[in-house]
Amino acid sequence: MSSFQTPRLSRRGFAFGMAGLTLTAACGNGIGNSNAATIDARVDATLNEMYSRYPNTVEIADKANGMLVMPLITEAGFVFGGGYGRGALRIQGATVDYYSAVKGTAGLQIGAQQYAHVLFFMTEDALNDFRRSSGWTAGADIGYVVSDQGDQLSTDTTTLRTPVLAAIFGQAGLQIGATVEGQKYTRIIP
Repeated sequence: MSSFQTPRLSRRGFAFGMAGLTLTAACGNGIGNSNAATIDARVDATLNEMYSRYPNTVEIADKANGMLVMPLITEAGFVFGGGYGRGALRIQGATVDYYSAVKGTAGLQIGAQQYAHVLFFMTEDALNDFRRSSGWTAGADIGYVVSDQGDQLSTDTTTLRTPVLAAIFGQAGLQIGATVEGQKYTRIIP
């Protein structure tokens, strides 16, 4: 019989451990040094990558009233999880506001991942609702034009009439299934 005993993990210890895991994952996300110029440079690089890898997004961008570009979202979880990222809202190619994205999850999950995503606001009403809210949350009614598996979906007229479209790409990590549903976006000053 060994004298080694495994330590018992309390709920408080687990919560602090998860907070540490989330903060550690967020450190690679550039928190703390993301000023406006850095965010804009990352947004430009993300858009260039998206347009070159998924040409169908060029047509969507041309028809969109605005785009929220999140260059890097970092998520980590072990039963409870979270995610964080920063990006910019662009209207007619110009940055008009900066946003953070925060996501909390609970359930069967383990791992970490990073990905980029772009939200296309296809109607003026959808863009205005987003800009007026003090904390806009992505819902299940978002249409996907690039899935988390890198598949391109069609850009037919039905798709283009969806108020908000999303492209998720550049996924790396060990979690499965990146979505923007449940992500909360809040305006920030970088």
